[in-house]
Amino acid sequence: MKTSADCGPLLDVGAERARTPGSQAAHHFNAAGSALPTTRVVDSVVEHLLLEQTHGGYEAAAMVIDDLEAVYSSAARLVGATPAEIALFDSATTGLRAVVDALRLSRADRLLMSRSTYVSHALHLASLARERRVELLVVRNGPDGGIDLGHLDDLLASGRAGTRTVVCLAHIPTSSGLVEPVAAVGELAARHGATYVLDATQSVGHLRVDVATLQCDALVTTGRKFLRAPRGTGFAYVSAALTAELAPAAPDVRGAHWTGDLDWELSPTARRFESWEASIAGRLGLGAALAESLERGVDRSEEHLVAMAESLRHDLDALPRVQVQDPPAARSGIVTFTVEGTPARQVVTELAAHRVRTVSVPATHAQWDLGHRGLDAVVRASLHVYNDAADQHALLEAVAALPAVEPAA
Repeated sequence: MKTSADCGPLLDVGAERARTPGSQAAHHFNAAGSALPTTRVVDSVVEHLLLEQTHGGYEAAAMVIDDLEAVYSSAARLVGATPAEIALFDSATTGLRAVVDALRLSRADRLLMSRSTYVSHALHLASLARERRVELLVVRNGPDGGIDLGHLDDLLASGRAGTRTVVCLAHIPTSSGLVEPVAAVGELAARHGATYVLDATQSVGHLRVDVATLQCDALVTTGRKFLRAPRGTGFAYVSAALTAELAPAAPDVRGAHWTGDLDWELSPTARRFESWEASIAGRLGLGAALAESLERGVDRSEEHLVAMAESLRHDLDALPRVQVQDPPAARSGIVTFTVEGTPARQVVTELAAHRVRTVSVPATHAQWDLGHRGLDAVVRASLHVYNDAADQHALLEAVAALPAVEPAA
């Protein structure tokens, strides 16, 4: 199944900038935090809010029911799933919690984690390990900085009969431009009968993602990053087979039908994991962003982002006092670096004075990665399709202009 429009002509960055007003306001390098939305996305949100203002929230939702259904279809097409395998959430974190909690893990089960796991997901899983005595093992990294497939294979093979093993992996972490070998992990998980949950927060809309190729049982992503949708949106893919096995920890009227005093029936689809209340305007914005991603073509987006990031890494590495911190397996549109003698937060502040927007990622957001590497924090610059050569030049100039380190007294 194709997951996006075919890669045709090279990306038209000028056209992307024209439909992105924010690209004119500053040099925006924070797509991995919250990317700039297009006019079409914003208009879809505002138009629905005006409908709610005039008709009321429930009435306005009924008027756009077909558009809401199309969101499921677009999300499914983007990741190679079926609409019945899609659930909508207000964030990737909420989606991951819903899926993992539905696994009902106990002390008989095991969690195998990558070092690239995001803080919120890691803390959720660590709490399960602490409170339910679930065995939690962090898989070591290989020489290229990605998960060590040999170590993962050994851990999977050591599982006891009757034990459920869950592999949780971040496709791209918050703390570097690393791209994990997600398809190879899927092959190992399938071979050993493990459940494979993929955090694709930083990859959907950024890299080509196909759930059949990756052999993941569940995948969760957010709207606000590389999909360029409003904050407060996200979706999950849960395979039909896994959905049939799982019941949400807190059944909701959205995905359950109350049939008797203590009886209820769950939706046969992944919507059994959803909650009734949601931002309809935000979901319509997500739908507009999904449509634009499909129209643009993920292959085309990936080619642009990976090429620009590789060029940026090369040019940053050539600057005095700058050290690129991405591991060898970094092949994404995210670039992380440090500047000798200048804390990451100060670097971000100095760059902002030049209208260059980056972020600082502290070790408290990635203990198993940055903490393990002995880094207090990194500066993260993440690109999108609206970034051009002028943006890159502005970033490099601003970094080069950072005040020199004062000699010690």
